[in-house]
Formats: sequence, C-alpha cells, structure tokens
Amino acid sequence: MPAQGDLNGRPYTYFVAMADGIRIDITLWRYIQLFSMHIDELSGLSIDGKQLTREQCRAVLQCPDEDLMLLLHQAYKVRHHYFGNHVHVQVLRNAKSGLCAEDCRYCSQSRVSQAPIEKYPLVSKEALLTEAQKAAQIKATRFCISTSGTRPSEAEIDRLCDTIKTIKKETGLPLCATLGLLTESQAQRLKAAGLDRVNHNLNTSRRYYGDICTTHTFQERLDTVARCQAAGLEICCGGIVGQGETDADIIDLLLSIREIRPQAVPVNFLVPIEGTPFGGLDTGLNPRKCLKILCLARFLNPASEVRAAGGWEYHLRELKPLALYPADSIFVTGYLTTGGTSVGEVCTMIADMGFESTIEDLGD
Repeated sequence: MPAQGDLNGRPYTYFVAMADGIRIDITLWRYIQLFSMHIDELSGLSIDGKQLTREQCRAVLQCPDEDLMLLLHQAYKVRHHYFGNHVHVQVLRNAKSGLCAEDCRYCSQSRVSQAPIEKYPLVSKEALLTEAQKAAQIKATRFCISTSGTRPSEAEIDRLCDTIKTIKKETGLPLCATLGLLTESQAQRLKAAGLDRVNHNLNTSRRYYGDICTTHTFQERLDTVARCQAAGLEICCGGIVGQGETDADIIDLLLSIREIRPQAVPVNFLVPIEGTPFGGLDTGLNPRKCLKILCLARFLNPASEVRAAGGWEYHLRELKPLALYPADSIFVTGYLTTGGTSVGEVCTMIADMGFESTIEDLGD
C-alpha cells in the first residue's frame, strides 16, 4: 500500500510490503541503496580503482536533478585527486576536410552529408609547420592534427610522417593525430616519425554502432586502437552522445573505453548539422544530463584526461562552468567543421572558477 514519508527534508512516496509480519519500505530502501550510498561513495570507489557496477552507472545517469551538485562534488574529488585544478584547453587542427567515403550519419564530412562545408585535401607540410610554430610560441603543450576519411593512403602516410618529423625537429611539441583506421605498419611508422598520441573514438556502443554507421564496424575501431597501443602510441578515445542511444548504450561505451585505459577520453555532444542524416535528430540532451554523463566518464576513467569536447558549450549553455568539476580538459573554437567558444572566453571562465589553464595548440 502507498504511504508518505520524509527524508532529509525531501518528501517521497513509497510502497509498503508485508512479509511474515515484517514491513519493507520498498521505494525508500531503493532510494537509500541507489542514491545516498552511491553519491557518498562513488569518489572513493573510483580513486581505489574499483569499477562501478552497471546499477551504479545507471544511478549516476539517472541521478535526481536536485542531487546534481552532490554528484559533481564526488566527480570533482576524483578529478582533483589526479589532476588538481588544472585544465587543458585544446584546439583541433583540421588538416583534411570532407572527401570521406564513410556513411557516418552524424558527420558533415561523410559521403551521405549535404552540409555546405569546405572541402580540401591534406594540407601542406609548410602550412602545418607554421601552425605548430605559432602553438610553440604561446607555450602550447600539444599540437593536434585531424584528417577526414576512412583511412590514410600510403602516400598520405608518407607525407604525414615527413610533416611530423619536421614539426618535431623544429618545435619539440608533443603531437597528436586523428587519422581514421590504421594498419599495424602505419601505426609503427607514425610512432617512429615522432607522433606521440592517436585519437580514435569508439563513438557509441557496439550494439548501437550499426545505427550510426554501416561502412565500418565497432570492432574495426577497437582493432585500430589496439594496433596503436602495440606501436607504443598514447591513446585518446571517447565517443559521441545524443545520437539516439539509450543510457545502457552510454554505459556500454564508457565501459569499453575503460577497458582500453586511454590517456584521454573526449566526450562529444552531438550538434545536429543541417544536411546530415542526423540533422533533425532530437538529441535528448540537456545541461544536467550532459553533466551526469561527464561525471560517469570521470568515475569510470579516473586517471585519464576527461575532455568536454565537441558541442559541450552548445548543450551545457549557462551551466558550462560546472563542466570543470568532472572534466580536466575542454575543446574550444573550430571542432573540424563546427565553431565553438574562443580560447580567450574559455580561459576567462576557467580563471573565474578558480582553475588554472594550459593551451594545447592555437586557434585561428
């Protein structure tokens, strides 16, 4: 039978069950089990290296909005344990745009997109070197390059290796690249040329992958990550939320990423782009949901950089500063083909929140 109660000033409705004369307050017991215990203990579990159960992961994503600040505090304790109050501000340099044969439904560069974007082949070594030198002048901590396409050709690998060697020699900057699917030999050549890190996202869960792309598989992405790790490259591996996936898919994605143990985990929030198959998609995201996803990414990957990546400011809106509690890294300005917030604006926000910032690369 239903009954009313009060817990720490919060009214709740619960159902009372009788079993052999013992009264069980079912909903109250679940509330205490899933929220009071979990929110108070999540940071300790994460710092101790213990993996959250799926039930705990679900409780984070479904945390009541009135408890969001408690959840953020727990995520901040983990973030502070590993990264203090430091924030990496990262800008992604697009070295090749469009011209992609894949059918990723979220992407303006894919062959199924009608979005009006600039398209160009791999830019010259000289152009990338100039950008890297600018990054070095402002004491950026990393220079990042991204190319479109399924996988680089051998000719493109030749050019990229030459460019990487030159940038490394001239600037000494740590280098990261997003290049698509890679073979074992390509990963080895890139590492030998001086590349330090590869970004290769899983994008969504294994179960849902066929709903966002059919021209390559989830397993192919995992295989590329494994080849890069075997070559000695650091790994940046995350995903995109807001593509119509369920909470279970978000959990599966973040658990898969945890198994990889990447150095960085970028969490992208889909910004539907007109002209793409997902252009009119209802993402199901709001600022509070985005923060809960970032918190779960932090709990499951405590020692990895957790990056509020593409679309974070679009979806977090006035709650943008709160992203700094779970995330120690953020993207600014051009994310490949969509714009973002300027470096100056973000650095001011970071300072206002009492955090310190370091810039990775330089925005246009």
